[in-house]
Formats: sequence, structure tokens, C-alpha cells
Amino acid sequence: MSETTSTNEENKLPLNGRRAIPPNYSNDEENEVPEMEAFGLIPRGFNPRDYLRVVDIYMFKEPQEINKQEHHTDKYYNPKLIVRRGQAFQIQIDFNRPYKPETDQFWLEFLMGRYPQQNKGTYIPILVGNALKPGQWGAKVIHRENNSVRLSIMSSTSCIIGKFRLYVAVLTPYGILRTRRNSATDTYILFNPWCQLDAVYMDNEKEREEYVLNDVGIVFHGNVEDVKSRSWSYGQFEENILDACLFLMDKAELELSGRGNPIKICRVASAVINSRDDNGVIAGSWNNSYDYGVAPSAWTGSVDILLEYYSSKQPVRYGQCWVFAGVFNTFLRCLGIPARLITNYSSAHDNNANLRLDFFLDDEGKVDTRLTKDSVWNYHCWNEAWMTRPDLPVGFGGWQVVDGTPQETSDGMYRCGPASVQAIKHGHVCFQFDAPFVYAEVNSDIFYTRVEKNGTQVVEKIDTTRIGQLIVTKEVGGDGMVDITEEYKFREGSDEERLALETAVMYGVKKQSTQDTTYQPQTDVEMDFQAQKAVLGNDFKVTVTFRNKSRNSYTATTYLSGNIVFYTGVTKSEFKKHSFSAKLEPSSSSSFDVVIKSSEYMSELLEQASFHFFVTARINETGKILAVQRAIVLEIPTLRIKTKGELVAGKEASVIVEFTNPLKQTLENVMLRLEGPGVLRTIKKQFGRIPMNSTLTWEVKFFPMRPGLRKLIASLNSDALRHVYGELNVQIQKP
Repeated sequence: MSETTSTNEENKLPLNGRRAIPPNYSNDEENEVPEMEAFGLIPRGFNPRDYLRVVDIYMFKEPQEINKQEHHTDKYYNPKLIVRRGQAFQIQIDFNRPYKPETDQFWLEFLMGRYPQQNKGTYIPILVGNALKPGQWGAKVIHRENNSVRLSIMSSTSCIIGKFRLYVAVLTPYGILRTRRNSATDTYILFNPWCQLDAVYMDNEKEREEYVLNDVGIVFHGNVEDVKSRSWSYGQFEENILDACLFLMDKAELELSGRGNPIKICRVASAVINSRDDNGVIAGSWNNSYDYGVAPSAWTGSVDILLEYYSSKQPVRYGQCWVFAGVFNTFLRCLGIPARLITNYSSAHDNNANLRLDFFLDDEGKVDTRLTKDSVWNYHCWNEAWMTRPDLPVGFGGWQVVDGTPQETSDGMYRCGPASVQAIKHGHVCFQFDAPFVYAEVNSDIFYTRVEKNGTQVVEKIDTTRIGQLIVTKEVGGDGMVDITEEYKFREGSDEERLALETAVMYGVKKQSTQDTTYQPQTDVEMDFQAQKAVLGNDFKVTVTFRNKSRNSYTATTYLSGNIVFYTGVTKSEFKKHSFSAKLEPSSSSSFDVVIKSSEYMSELLEQASFHFFVTARINETGKILAVQRAIVLEIPTLRIKTKGELVAGKEASVIVEFTNPLKQTLENVMLRLEGPGVLRTIKKQFGRIPMNSTLTWEVKFFPMRPGLRKLIASLNSDALRHVYGELNVQIQKP
């Protein structure tokens, strides 16, 4: 009977002249598997019960049992078996009678998707043999007792990542008997950084603990003169997150057969993390209005975003670069690809990838916003994923840049990477994917070009050191910052740096030479700009300093422009204009202070409290122009978090979040969020208003889930004040 039904099924497949089988890119869909697959006519007296029959399958899938312990998957909040590829795991099969190897024959079948096929790796039959070969599918009996058999099963090191269905098949003279579909035996197989044959193998245990198993991280933001940090909850082990991450690959329509390859997974994920062109996870918004959504600064981690997307299938509003990078990091670590979040300070967003950012000045030396299209982001976050690159020459494996923030299209979609960090450092930008774009983000030069009335362009200054001057990530095993700039570029001015640049140009990175334009910099006068540490809501002063190294007296007409900017370096408004004439005595330095009042900037302020100052000075005697620009980020007050009493897993505890409003105005529409992976699910609370100088106190009762050292992360968001964070490390005792 089963024979006829299955052939009818096959006839019903949608016909398509190009392929016999429809595309297979859903891990969730299933096919019907017959419990009795007859070899022909079945004799009348046949009774399947006379043969070896499976009564029960035991998967050893509890967190404290052997499989999850040995495979480092005991933290996943998921009742099913989760193992890593290329490493043996155990299951036990209980039969209706003792198993006799001489006469009985059974095998295992792992299936994935709607159209399982052996040559695609979506149908895997495993015969029971005498020995396991490293890195190849196989099974052997390790223990027999009464009616039970315990097997050790080895998966392939290139196995597809995802959720497999398990069947046990028994051979009888008249057909194959299979176990019923039982979702309790479903098995998730993940990447294995502990296995030397896996493409994501990492040899250092401390690094694996950080880049695969750590479920909280640090996002560095602010700017290069004033690095700020905040915690982010990755939460890759939380309930339903693994399923949500597998769903992203279905959403990206990545063929199941391609899901064993970390290069392909990273490439499609960098497109599906953002909602541009594929209705992906997060909708970006950089314009300071976040109607019908959550302000990017309010998120404290990835879990809420991924779960909302998994249930609604609609883009979650809103994100900016660190949100895209935080969610991408969760995705990578969840699947077992070692990953870290990177911040590049003074990141170039170069619209035509010519390694040159053009800032145009008018004939008075003010920036012409109409002509200036490129921008310098105060910082930009992306991710690095660790893998071999068999598609590139030897030496370009290791950390690869992947970026889910939609900036420019790559092969027609908003995505970026994976691009080898090593290739970027050495200028080998010919190797896929998107290396020229990343190279420009960390290596561009800033050209200050004055446009005269008749249209002639005169380059007044070239700044070769500002872009990508600091690239950082969180340290392994701690919350500190590690400077990894040297992994992306050689020291400024070194011979190697020059060579890397020439290589990049040879491989097609466009670099305009300065010969095309007249460029004669003013060398005997230097100008610098410093700002006092400034707290949000207070006045502060900035200082312009000139050093006249010549023997001449000069006068400089100086123009200072203070702008409120998005962290992407795009100006929202100019709030301060100040010009003065500076007298520069021979061989001496002189400083000029300018006071910035809070009343000048508070009404216009954007959420990251970023200012951008442009100072231009014209030396009247020579007509030369000096230019300097600086980003300043105000100190934003923090939330205070404390706990009451002892914290014990499973017992009620309470945490208190406090905040004092430092502004000279009432805060309206205040929203607080609190979360901690393994401690508590995100809790949100709306407060109407906080008058100036008054303190808000919020007490939350909760039951900590797991013992160990954990982190609580809170954020406050309101109309006038955003990017307010607090965090607390907590030790949760065993009950």
C-alpha cells in the first residue's frame, strides 16, 4: 500500500523544467516517512510484531547528561538533544527483545526538510559498524544489556547545521519497519569550534568560552577621544532563540545543502539581519523619530528582537549599527560560529569607495553641506566571525568581517562580508566578499577642498590619520577593551602600510592622486582643538590653540561651527557660530576659549548627545586655510542597579533600579527595560514623567533561573534623554 501512495506523492510535485525537486530551504517542513516500506507483495501470515521492534529511544538530552555536557550545549534552554558536528554522541534504543547482531539488522536515519536526499546531506542513513572514523557519519554499539543497546554516533564535520528528525529502521524479509515520527527525538546539530576538522575550529579554550559560550558582551561607542561602553545581552541560549536563528536561514532561502558552510551562512545572514530588500529582522532608522517602534538606544539585548521577528515574521523597529551587530553576534554564537563585536572609531562611509572623503569648504572656509556627501561615523560596529576560507589562497582564514548594517549594496543586496581581516590588512582586496568597502572604512583620507567662486578646487588639507584610528573589541574573559587596530592596518607611515595601500590600489581600489589638484599646505602654523569633559545639561568650554613655528607675526580669522550630529556624522543642525580674530606671535603658542552654554544645545540634542565642531582659520597674510574637526560626546548619567538580600536560583529576589533626572527640564514618556540572560526575561515599565532633580525608583521581583555569575542590564528611554544605561554583575547561588 505504501508503495503506491509514495509514487502518487511524487507525481504531484510541482513540475519545473529545470529541476526534478523543488527548492529545499525550510528546516521546518517535513515529508511523510512510511512506517512499513514493503519490498513487494506481503504474505498473508506476516506480522511485524514477530520481528525486532523499537520500544523506546533514549537521547541523553538533559543538561546534566553526557551529550550536552561533552558538546558544550548544556546552557541551551531547549529540551531536545543539541550536539556539535564531528564529535560522538550517545543514544540508547530499547527493543522488544534482546538484539542479536548475527541475524538482526537495524540502522538510523537522520532527515531534514521536505525533500530529503542523500547526495544533498538531508537524508543520512547510518549503518551500525565496528569502529567510528573521525569526521564521518557512523555508529557503533558500545553497550548491550537485556533488550537495550547503547550506541555511539559520529556526525560528519561538514554536516548541515539545523534540526534533524530521527528514525530507526529495522530490516525484515518483507520490508523495512520504521519508528513513528517522534519530535522528542529531534536532534539539533551545530558547528563545532572544539573539533579540529571543523571549518570553525578555534584552538584556544579561553577564546572558545568567550566567542561561543559567553552570552553577554560589551558594545564600545562614544568617540575616539572619549570611548564609552555598555553591556549587551546576546542571550544565544535562551528559550526559542535557536529555532529563531534557524528560521533566519529559512527566511534567507538558503538551500539546506548549503548550511554546513559558514561562509554561505554569514553571507546570507548579513543580508537577512537588516530589513532592506528582504523584509529581514531589523528596520534601521537614523532620523531620530521612532514612531510605532522602539528607539535603537532602548534595546538591552538581542532576545526580544529575535523572538518578536520569529513570531511576527515582520521587521522589528528600530535598529542602528550596534543593534544589527548585537543580533548578528547572537545568531553566529548560537549556531556555534565563534564571533565578536567590533567597533571602528571614525569610520568612513565613503559613497564612491575612492579612499577619499571629501569635505568641501566655501571661499570663507565654512563647510559647504550642499556639496559634501561623504560622512565620518563617530563609530561603526560590525562583527568578526572565525572560519577557514578554502575559497581563498592559504593565509586568509581566521577572523572575517561581516556587517549586517545596511550601508551599500553587494551583489544587489544590502549585505557585507565575509571579508578576510588579513586580506584587508595587506591590501589584498581582490578576495571576496566586499573587502574594498571595509578597506575604505578603516583607511580613507579626508580631503578638505576649498571651492572658489569660479569653481576651481583647491585642496587645503589632507588628514591621513583620522579614519579608523582605533578599532576595538571586548577582551577575552573580562569587560575591558582590546585595541585590535594593528590586525586591520600597519602602523601609520610605515613602509608596510605604504605597500598595503599600493596593493589595494593595484587590485582596483580607486585612489585619486593629489596631482590632480593643487595642494600646498600651510606648514608653519598648526591649529588644534580641545574640549573639556562635558556633562549633559551643563555648560562647557572648548579651546582652539595655534602654534606659530615661523618668525613672522600672523593674524588668523577663525570660524568655529558647533553642530548637533547623528553618530553617523550627519549634521542635524548648527547650534553655535562663533568667529574671532587671533593674533599669532612669532615662535609661540596662543589659546582661545569659547564657552558652550547648555541653553544653546539642549533643545536640539539628539539621543547620543554627539557634537561635531568644525574649526577653520584663514591666515590673512598668506591666504592659507587651516581646518580641524572634532567629535564630542557628552557624559550621560547612568542608571543605578542594586539587589536586595541573597540571590538563590529558583527563589524570589528583588532588584532596584534608580535614576535621578539631571536636566533642567521634566522628562516625559519614560520607559525602563531590565533584562539578564539566565536571570530574568526582559521586563518593561512605562513612567509618565520625572521632574528635574527628582529620583525614580523601580523595584522588580523575580526568580533567578540559573546559578553562576550573571549580569543585569537596564536602559532608560524618554523624549529628551536616551542612551541611559546601567548594569550590575550578580552572583546567583545554588539552591
